[in-house]
Amino acid sequence: MKALFYIIIFVVLIVACWQFVKLLGLTKVDNQTATEKENNINGWLLLGLMGFIYGLMIYTLFKGSVVLLPQLSASQEGEHVDILFKITMGLILVVQFVMQFILFTFSFKFRGVNNRKAFFFADSHKLETIWTVIPTLVLSGLIIYGIWTWNHVMDSSGAEDPLFIELYGKQFQWDARYAGADNQLGSANVRFIEGSNTMGVDMTDKNALDDIPLVVNEGKFVKELHIPKGRKVIFKIRSQDVLHSVYMPHFRSQMNAVPGMVTEISFTPSVTTAEMRENKDTKAKFDAINKLREEKGEEPVEFDYLILCNKICGSSHYNMQLKIVVDEEADFNKWLASQKTFAQLITK
Repeated sequence: MKALFYIIIFVVLIVACWQFVKLLGLTKVDNQTATEKENNINGWLLLGLMGFIYGLMIYTLFKGSVVLLPQLSASQEGEHVDILFKITMGLILVVQFVMQFILFTFSFKFRGVNNRKAFFFADSHKLETIWTVIPTLVLSGLIIYGIWTWNHVMDSSGAEDPLFIELYGKQFQWDARYAGADNQLGSANVRFIEGSNTMGVDMTDKNALDDIPLVVNEGKFVKELHIPKGRKVIFKIRSQDVLHSVYMPHFRSQMNAVPGMVTEISFTPSVTTAEMRENKDTKAKFDAINKLREEKGEEPVEFDYLILCNKICGSSHYNMQLKIVVDEEADFNKWLASQKTFAQLITK
């Protein structure tokens, strides 16, 4: 199949180059005016191309769905993002389908035959009004709903007992710390980075002493971030070096990590890791992945939520990942209670 695809591309390129050479007048052709036969051939080829485009679109919609994210959003806020996405993509598909049909059908129907001449008219106020007003109304509706969705996602002011977590991006890893019993993150600055204090936390700030870093033993960072289902999580985001981007696709969440400033994003997890592993879309995707891995002699893998970097931040950008585990709240509280605070690590 891949070989056939390459052959088709090669043939199309050859034909395009030949037509370009003719267009430049580099070949000796007595008459470059298209004949009625050539117009008929081009007209039918256009109809064939329309059928190919529709077929390819339908094929990719169904066969390519296995590589997409699960339809189930893992956060409450993400459900609104999904609705906005589906509305936008639905409109795009309908407009694309209708416009392709009009363009190709008109090109075929009004091809050059029997010395037919085109009819020209200067303008039509009715047509111009239609194709101005309708897109304006549709786009205005999308923009208004998009602004509402953005405000809904970004507004965390009314959250009850939110969990505060700081994410700290640097080439090429994510570090993190949880707010402690006071539910306030201590201040931090790159000037305080020294030894095991890789996040630059200000240890003289009393609010920092009960913060909980993702460490075990002596400064060994754990690549696993636990968050509770059903509780608002507010992420405070910093960067040590270059522009990074906190990207959590299953939660429909993304925010840039900008050097010199603190950005924020929040969401309420609604699906635990165990529940997402049982989701039919997730199972189908990982069945396909593990089938390919088996053919290569590799071990099977299972689904995990991930924090990725969505900015090309350097040579190891692809490897900048942090595993997320969504627990039931009781399990999360038990896990968090087993972690050590900065004060405990310092006095150890």
